[in-house]
Amino acid sequence: MSNTLILGPEAAFPTTVGAASSFSEATLVRATNTEATTVRTVTLLEAETRTGIGSISIPAGTSVNIEKKPADLLLASSGNVKGTKVGFTN
Repeated sequence: MSNTLILGPEAAFPTTVGAASSFSEATLVRATNTEATTVRTVTLLEAETRTGIGSISIPAGTSVNIEKKPADLLLASSGNVKGTKVGFTN
């Protein structure tokens, strides 16, 4: 079983392409949807062009880990999605 290593502060996901964040050049970001009932979408963007690579829906009240390249950017459909740069330890 691995443990989560916290590598940065938790912050609200940006909600616009212009404000999208790399979360301090993280390669792994834990995304938590703090909504009580609403599914939220997180989108991964290529850093240079800010074009979409893909997206994922996060059900209300759940967390997912998103693996990405250090420069790639993330944004969400709501500031109620929180993100933290993380890693794993044994």
